[in-house]
Amino acid sequence: MSEAGVSADRPTGGWRLPLFESTRPLNRSALVANLTAGISLAALNIPQAMGYAKIAGMPVITGLYTLLLPVVAFAAFGSSRYLVVASDSATAAILAGGLTGLGSAGNADYVSCAGLVALLTAVLLLLARILKLGFLADFLSRTVLIGFLTGVGFQVGIAVLSEMLGLEVHGNNPVNQLLQILRQLPNSHIPTLCLSAGVTIFTLVLHRFAPRFPGALIAVVGTIAASALFDFSGHGIRVVGAVAGGLPHLSIPAMNWALIHQLLPIAGSCFLMILAQSAVTARAYAAKHHQVLDENRDLLGLSAANAAAAFSGTFVVNGSPTQTAMVETSGGSSQLAHLSTALVVTLVLLFLTGPLQFLPVCVLGAVVFTIAVRLVDLKGLRELRRKSPGEWILALITTASVVLFGVEDGIMLALVLSLLQHVRHSYRPHAAVETRATEGHWLMNPVSPEHMAAPGLIVYWFGSDLFYANFDRFAGHAHKLVTGSQSPVTWLVVDAGAITSIDYTAGGGLKDLTKELDKKGVALVFAHINQNFRADLDRQELTEVIGPTRMFETLRECLAAYDEFAKNSAK
Repeated sequence: MSEAGVSADRPTGGWRLPLFESTRPLNRSALVANLTAGISLAALNIPQAMGYAKIAGMPVITGLYTLLLPVVAFAAFGSSRYLVVASDSATAAILAGGLTGLGSAGNADYVSCAGLVALLTAVLLLLARILKLGFLADFLSRTVLIGFLTGVGFQVGIAVLSEMLGLEVHGNNPVNQLLQILRQLPNSHIPTLCLSAGVTIFTLVLHRFAPRFPGALIAVVGTIAASALFDFSGHGIRVVGAVAGGLPHLSIPAMNWALIHQLLPIAGSCFLMILAQSAVTARAYAAKHHQVLDENRDLLGLSAANAAAAFSGTFVVNGSPTQTAMVETSGGSSQLAHLSTALVVTLVLLFLTGPLQFLPVCVLGAVVFTIAVRLVDLKGLRELRRKSPGEWILALITTASVVLFGVEDGIMLALVLSLLQHVRHSYRPHAAVETRATEGHWLMNPVSPEHMAAPGLIVYWFGSDLFYANFDRFAGHAHKLVTGSQSPVTWLVVDAGAITSIDYTAGGGLKDLTKELDKKGVALVFAHINQNFRADLDRQELTEVIGPTRMFETLRECLAAYDEFAKNSAK
């Protein structure tokens, strides 16, 4: 078994599938703490879930559905004891951006398409579990996630401004929406504006100074009561209207191949976001609490949760870092807390949906706006700017792409930028020339022929595997070190401690480089060769070209051989 907080593949005996493993062990003190945490999560999350439904373009009630069967499904099949899987702003925004033009937000066709996206996402997550693709989460870097979620925050915040001001805005492009709002600003409905501003300020202040206090819930309940008592709708403040109560009806989303083909890219975008965000969140809490995490088991849980969402008439669900933080700070320590939340939501759906008809639309918009404000990660951007200006620019590009081109294109760009960032590190790895210090330690120096480890000996360190894209850099350094030296070089030693493999293209280049250096009287020698690199050299018949006597397991052995070579040459 792996160390606590580290991913664990369970290799023996096929799939081991005990249900609700993440709720055990049960004891009285943990039971009380988790029940309390679940009630707190419900109080904090019910208004947010309705806000996420609004972001997704879904009926308000479907936001509550995401806190029901999907939560139970992940608790049954998942591994993480802390991860809350429910509606989330990022996947809700991806869904809304992708379904634009496929139906009016909230109508039956739109809801059906949203359910099919959830089902397709569940299939992709299940395939990822079967193929053990949990590692794919590593390809969305923290840098682009900061930029992506910040962009989502701006987009979502702009989208609800019109409702908060009582204005009519058309179109889905955030820049166009903002321009329309600015032009119509003098026509804002003052009572709607005042109510929105009051709820926003109240919620943000409570979140800042009392984060465990359900500010959004108090604002929603208070404004519902005031709306019913003072007839807000009669004063021009729009309200949600009648909301169908009761538990969700189970059904399979309507589907055909043409529609599946059309919706698959949206599901793919949701899949990538779920993979990255859920894995990062689950890892963080597993490490914090020294627990074993099975990422591939979590993929199964996430697949089951999205299938449950599809069959219960709601939309894509995701592992939420903010909701996970909510339940942890409330004292929750297992999925039992989340099951408690589902129980509270069940009671709300059965008995308390009637008053929702009086909820002002601008209040729901204000709740969504507070979510958007918290998504804008100014702290993360400031930290990036201070510590890594290049990555800061990368995050800003991602933010701008989400705002200008939409969430779906933004997540695709985020993935591409993450991959390019990874390739760039491999394409231009760190390289150095090593020299011995007086204490016997080795120093890393810039790649320059003036740094010799001994007369006629240069030790060159290359910080990456050798492959087709970076071999020219490797060969260029080798030629520079040999031809640029003021004194003759007889051995060019490659410290291969960081090289674990070599591909076919780089292998052909290494063969040519070895022969070129031999013609110049320079031996290309390798030290710190590990088993994997040696196996690649053997398989590509490079061991014979380089020479087995020029390959050493340690740098000490290599230097001893060079000293012996130098003595024999001096005779």
